[in-house]
Amino acid sequence: MTTQQILEKLVSFPVLGGDSNLEIINWIKQYTESFGIKTFLVYNSDNTKASLHCRIGPAINGGTILSGHTDVVPVKNQPWYTNPFKLVEKPDGNLYARGSCDMKGFLACCLSALPKMVKANLKKPIYFAFSYDEEIGCLAAEALINHIKATYSETPKFAIIGEATMLQPIIGQKSIHILDITVNGSEGHSSRIKQEVSAIHEAAKIVLWAEEKMNTLVKTSNDARFNPPHTSLHVGTINGGIAANIIANKVTLSLDIRCLPKDNPNILYQDLIHFCRERENTQRAIFSDFKIDVEENHPIVPAFSTNENAEAVNLIGEITGNYNWNTVSYASEAGYFANAGFEAIICGPGSIKQAHRANEFISKDQLHKGAQMIETLVSYLETSA
Repeated sequence: MTTQQILEKLVSFPVLGGDSNLEIINWIKQYTESFGIKTFLVYNSDNTKASLHCRIGPAINGGTILSGHTDVVPVKNQPWYTNPFKLVEKPDGNLYARGSCDMKGFLACCLSALPKMVKANLKKPIYFAFSYDEEIGCLAAEALINHIKATYSETPKFAIIGEATMLQPIIGQKSIHILDITVNGSEGHSSRIKQEVSAIHEAAKIVLWAEEKMNTLVKTSNDARFNPPHTSLHVGTINGGIAANIIANKVTLSLDIRCLPKDNPNILYQDLIHFCRERENTQRAIFSDFKIDVEENHPIVPAFSTNENAEAVNLIGEITGNYNWNTVSYASEAGYFANAGFEAIICGPGSIKQAHRANEFISKDQLHKGAQMIETLVSYLETSA
């Protein structure tokens, strides 16, 4: 199968984050095993989802993991011009479908190179590591990595996470932590604002806390490699109140925290909890049932930072010709691989500008270059001692 034919097959599986991915992962398993490669599945607790990993080549230290995810984001209420789960080639040279860019294009590049991999005299192995539920919090990454470390006697060195970067090496990402906050105040007549506890007024204090915390970090912690060069705190949604003359008794808001690798998201979370508890203690003198609930919407996905002079940067340069690294502020599974001791780097075909939007596409040129990158990796590992 060509890279485009494999991509056409992969996008036909409408696996959203949170859905069972067994149909697509079993197809990948059967395809991979048809070349004589033994695969391993890492199931979730109720066996409705699975990650896949395998090794191609010798059991020797220093191999390279190719990491990707099988799930995609929803298409509901997006203005698609074509069936989002059918690959459509248009005269503009682009291939349209959900997941074509993020990131089944990379998976297709890996799988289409498999025939060359199995025939090659690899001096170092290549591993596939394909996960589920990346789009809702990288939920499978840690278990997948632990299973890889427990399965193979040798130790891989590199992890290439194939998110869409236009084949530019990405050496760092921020962490992400999304929180849903519910403020429970007391309802009453607006004239009694000092005798009641307005959930809206208290929610506003949380927004101001986030703004002030971010401003402090702008002054005290920065990294010029990132844009913006500081940790960001952003309230993306806020809902509450029913009328101008009624004190609101409930407000919900969402807080998105993206930390530089040098900043600790757990400390920021504890700072937020401490602030909320202080507000509860203060306002319960007025309304004894006042409460602020903080729940995780998106668990902490760790940041990562690879040195610009690391071997992984040179590896990507050797197989793409691009040594000009960058960093990103979106989350991926790279942080988990880095924390597990692998030299992680993000590099894959397609543009992140196309991810998560209607009429997502990958250009045929990028898909071709992505396949070339993997095939060049195979050639590189035939000669690299």
